[in-house]
Amino acid sequence: MKLLMGVDLETEVELSPVAKAEAAAASPYSSPSTALLLQRRVVAWAKETGSPATVRVRVADRSFDLHRDPVMSKCGYFSEAMLESGDVELPASFPGGCEAFEVIALFCYGDAVALDPFNVAAVRCASEFLGVGGLGARCDLYINQVVLQSWDDALIVLQRCQPLLPVAEELLIVSRCVESLAFMACMEILDPEQRRDQPAGAVAARALAGRRWDAELVKELAARDLWIKDLIALPFEFFGRIVRALRRQGMKEKYVSPVVLFYANKWVLSKKTHKFWASTDDEAVDGETEANRRAAAIMEGVIALLPVEAAAASGAIPVAFYFALLSRSLALELSEESQTRLREQVASNLQFARVDDLPLPEQETDRPIADSREVRAMESIVSSHVSVRRKGAEAVAELWDRYLLQIASDAKLRPERLSELIGVIPAGDRKNHNHLYEAINTYLVEHRGLSGEEKATLCGHLDCRKLSHEACIQAVQNDRMPLRLIVQALFVQQLHTHRAFTECSDSFRCVHSGELVVSGASLYTPSPGCPAIPTSQPLSSGSPYESHRAPAPRDAKLRARDDASDYETASFRIQALEQEIISLKQTLQRHNTLKGSSRRDAGAGGNKEPSFRVATDANAPAAIKRRAAVNGSCIGSMRWGSQRRCASRILRVFARLAVFGRGRSRGKQSKCRAATATPTEKLNCM
Repeated sequence: MKLLMGVDLETEVELSPVAKAEAAAASPYSSPSTALLLQRRVVAWAKETGSPATVRVRVADRSFDLHRDPVMSKCGYFSEAMLESGDVELPASFPGGCEAFEVIALFCYGDAVALDPFNVAAVRCASEFLGVGGLGARCDLYINQVVLQSWDDALIVLQRCQPLLPVAEELLIVSRCVESLAFMACMEILDPEQRRDQPAGAVAARALAGRRWDAELVKELAARDLWIKDLIALPFEFFGRIVRALRRQGMKEKYVSPVVLFYANKWVLSKKTHKFWASTDDEAVDGETEANRRAAAIMEGVIALLPVEAAAASGAIPVAFYFALLSRSLALELSEESQTRLREQVASNLQFARVDDLPLPEQETDRPIADSREVRAMESIVSSHVSVRRKGAEAVAELWDRYLLQIASDAKLRPERLSELIGVIPAGDRKNHNHLYEAINTYLVEHRGLSGEEKATLCGHLDCRKLSHEACIQAVQNDRMPLRLIVQALFVQQLHTHRAFTECSDSFRCVHSGELVVSGASLYTPSPGCPAIPTSQPLSSGSPYESHRAPAPRDAKLRARDDASDYETASFRIQALEQEIISLKQTLQRHNTLKGSSRRDAGAGGNKEPSFRVATDANAPAAIKRRAAVNGSCIGSMRWGSQRRCASRILRVFARLAVFGRGRSRGKQSKCRAATATPTEKLNCM
């Protein structure tokens, strides 16, 4: 019998081109290929027994002609499937495909099978499916003694398990590889020959300090540790399990968190990966949509792996990473749970952020920047931070004011929207209003057509008492600011000057011994060239130097309270003066109206009435002179020079009201007391 199944037994068995390609790509360890060995073994079995191959097995798109006896004796699946017919077609759920079936068929013929990391997982799953008893035990032994002892072999087997799920999971192949890789990663960290003083997360945090997230830079940092580079190449379902195994086996968070960071940078934040996913050849699927779907699935898993505690404070994860995830998540469709978790992470690290980390729209649109999804997301996060009263309220307030400074230059920004964004931070959290003043000033520069009411509403958020001395000077000289703010800034500047002189005078005091004490410090002895205060003439209780003694802490608190009271009194006085000017304007307008009507009546009757004029001669009252100088215009419509003159007059009114010079009233009171004092008391005062 020369021919068997159309194959000449005397000639060499040749493989089809498809079989050759599959054999070449199957495993670098198998040489010669398993397919060629199987065909030779079938021909040899036919020679030995003289029986033809009567069983045809179809696996995917290939067919295998085998003998009944060896197949039914070793495989429990075929003993039941071939009771009625000799043709058997394996289902699509058969794990391993043609490659695994060739190894099993060769094992059924009694030959030794070549196991390697590339085929052991598939052969183990296929043998379990077909019910080949001895081969499954041999695969488990190979996995335990060979694969799990090598980092590279465990990675290969784990990657090969992805198309074999869930059978590979049920056979514990995945879990054994995961635990082995986690253990070897811990040993890599504990290796005394490796320098682990500077973890990758700390290096990334220093590299990203003061700048926004740079995906290419982080990619270079990840390539420095080979074990990290290998782990971030795994599918996320295996990567997530390894990360949890690392934490379960005791690896410190400063080593685990950078691995999560590098994985997210490679598969979520990298623009190259997004372009690669989007460049799909399938016309039925939108490449951009598919890329966003895959990135969203990975991002949700990454968010779940982030540590619950704020790792940014310890330097394990740079703060810019959280804001990079936030910016990327705005373009993806994440679940509500993932969005909430991510925003809570950002809010907990908000006090450590820089203004460059906060997201802004990358492309210009017709909508204002303040209405973009980036700004609205930050508004929600800052509101959440304020509502729960986390630590670092002052830092967050300053960060938000710096962020508003970047938005204020938008020409499409509405004043009511800017006022709404300013109100996100409570007034008590802002300890310094310098950046808020810069933001409002920038907005007024870009929007010169604002009405006086809109300017007053925006500047109403400013508290001149929280401005620095330089900012107060700038506000006084800024002609874009309302007059009320200018006068308040003048008053605060006067308070600063008064307080500076008071502190300077209170820093020195005279004592009965004649020695000079500097603010409670050690005693100061005058130099030989300076005359000392004579100790034989003690200072009396009525000495004028007594007023310069250092006040008690209680007096300092009362003085600060008096300054605040003076500031409020000045504000009320400013409002009263404005109301007085407005009423004066209305009176003048009524007089002008009456004058116009009388002129019309005179023109009709032929008589001319004298026009209304404010008396400006020397005999006119002083109040009428001052009112006549206003010319019937309110503060909001005055020119800058008129506003300055009006402010000067208001300050003179304050001086007469003893707002700025409280010492003068005290001097008058002392004179009154001196007038009613006894001769002895007058002598003591002298």
